[in-house]
Amino acid sequence: MRDFIVCFLLQSLLFVGGIFLFGYLIGLCNRRFYANFGRHGRAVSVLTGLIGPPVHEGAHALACLLFGHRIVEVRLFSLDPDDGVLGYVRHSYNPKSFYQRLGNFFIGTAPIVVISLLLAFVAYLVLPEMFFDVRDELFSADFSDGFFPALGAFVRGFGAIFSYAGEGRWWILLAVGMLFCLHMSLSRQDVKGALGGLLFLLLLFAAADAVLRLLGRELLFVFTGYFLAAAGFMNYFLAISLLLSLCSLLLSFLFRPLCRR
Repeated sequence: MRDFIVCFLLQSLLFVGGIFLFGYLIGLCNRRFYANFGRHGRAVSVLTGLIGPPVHEGAHALACLLFGHRIVEVRLFSLDPDDGVLGYVRHSYNPKSFYQRLGNFFIGTAPIVVISLLLAFVAYLVLPEMFFDVRDELFSADFSDGFFPALGAFVRGFGAIFSYAGEGRWWILLAVGMLFCLHMSLSRQDVKGALGGLLFLLLLFAAADAVLRLLGRELLFVFTGYFLAAAGFMNYFLAISLLLSLCSLLLSFLFRPLCRR
């Protein structure tokens, strides 16, 4: 029973906790970024929105398709001055379907997950040597040895990224990443939808862990190890996304005095 509880909590905290924690912090940074531009915030949002909103809304739409939701209306990019919304996806689902209700979690959080993984893909395209250095460090993390040894692998992964700062391609990656992250924030509706599917996700974790524990203790540990490695990889790039959002926020303070006049 203790093995089941520990594995369930680790999976839930690292995956669900990571998404909500980083999503909340990134959202705080981005709201402050646009607030620093005062009345010009809307214009800045549009100028930086050529990449971010289509990816954000596209992530919602993709998750809708994967979980069988019916897409009622989708707008990847909008300049409607009345509501200030740059894009949206409206969808419906069968409330009697466990799978579709589970999908609410992934549909709501899709931009956070997809954009963080998209950053990893862009890093692979722009600086493949850096990507593989980071991958090797992250995959060396072994949570079975304890939390802090695994955390050390993440710290070394950050070091691997900054070791390439002298290359021009690194700065291209930084600029593209900042544009992605400025529109990574989850709306209240996104969070509300995700919370509607959270219980079903936790039930899925519990059922899978219970079956694996019945089949064998080692099988549960192996599954949890692979799951934590994948969640750790996602959380690493969520942390990079937060770092890029902080960089954007710091830059916005340079313009704040001009925009307040």
